[in-house]
Amino acid sequence: MSEIHPQILKARALQPLLEQEAPGNNRNRQVSQNVVTALKDGNFFRMLQPTWLGGLELTQTDFSQVTEAIAAADASVGWIVCQGNGCSMTAAYLDRPVAEAMFGPRDGILAWGPPGAPFEAEPVEGGYRISGTWRFASGSQNATWLGAHMKVAGRKETRTMLFPKTSAVMTDIWHTMGLRGTASNQYTVTDLFVPEDHTARRDDPRDRKYDAPLYKFTSNQLYSAGFAGVGLGIARGLIDAFLALPANKVSRGASRPMRENNVVQSQLAQSEARWHSARAFLHNTFNEAWEHVLVHGELTDQQRAMLRLCATWAINQAKEAVNTLYHAAGSMAVFEDQPFERRMRDMHTVAQQSQGRQLHYESVGQIMFGLPAENQF
Repeated sequence: MSEIHPQILKARALQPLLEQEAPGNNRNRQVSQNVVTALKDGNFFRMLQPTWLGGLELTQTDFSQVTEAIAAADASVGWIVCQGNGCSMTAAYLDRPVAEAMFGPRDGILAWGPPGAPFEAEPVEGGYRISGTWRFASGSQNATWLGAHMKVAGRKETRTMLFPKTSAVMTDIWHTMGLRGTASNQYTVTDLFVPEDHTARRDDPRDRKYDAPLYKFTSNQLYSAGFAGVGLGIARGLIDAFLALPANKVSRGASRPMRENNVVQSQLAQSEARWHSARAFLHNTFNEAWEHVLVHGELTDQQRAMLRLCATWAINQAKEAVNTLYHAAGSMAVFEDQPFERRMRDMHTVAQQSQGRQLHYESVGQIMFGLPAENQF
């Protein structure tokens, strides 16, 4: 058995604090300062940063196990940790003095929303002028930098623009069903100048300035591993909560305790199997991809497809396990003071995000047949 990475153990040790703070995070729609401080103290925002910057350069499976352990206690915290780390991979695409100024400070945390907005960056002397509004900036409440992925006017390229959070106007839009603590709010900039060296073609080898194996993978592939870990963590937390139900709990109208019900026994076993098999598929696929990159330096198209497949599968299998045991828990599961209701809402919110969408299955099938993927992949 391989040794467990110390960062995974640190994440597990953080669970009591996360459990304690989770109701407040959910109620206040942002992560508490106690949790943010603990995350900074534990280097949880530096896991995918270059080692020369003080980062850990975790492998994808270690990173996934960290987000899993955190999300087992509070999915919102797992989500912002995953998002912040994926953003921070940009450090490998910046000149070192810029990366050090941005990510070197203890509070050097970057947040951004997904690409796809129609705004264009206007090239000017020394950089770009940008205006626009973006949404879904997870973890923005504790970020000091924001980013915007923009097409450049007159050029066939997209660049990521990085600027201080103080340059933007934040708008609270995050009134949601689940992942309420992520504060995935909206931000707007107007006629903002962004220096050339504060921009990069994200995940483009032409701009990569640090060539460690981790950065042969895209930030989207690390998001896949990390957000799949969040889904698995939610399911693990709910399965464990279900196992902790009182031995004498009897569902309304039943004649025997729930644990003696053959249907419930079968549902529990199948949920556990879903969790373990999806997790094994995720880890095995990413481990094989890591070993391939160490030898060959880059991934094949088939491997890229399998990374997408295993992450999407893990999220959706986690959702099935959560659905099954939430309903098996009966009416008590709907109460906020029980460990089921928040996890159900969080799990369905995770599955609604781009990493878990069903459309990925079509794309992977097309690639397996040797066809081009029709949809954004």
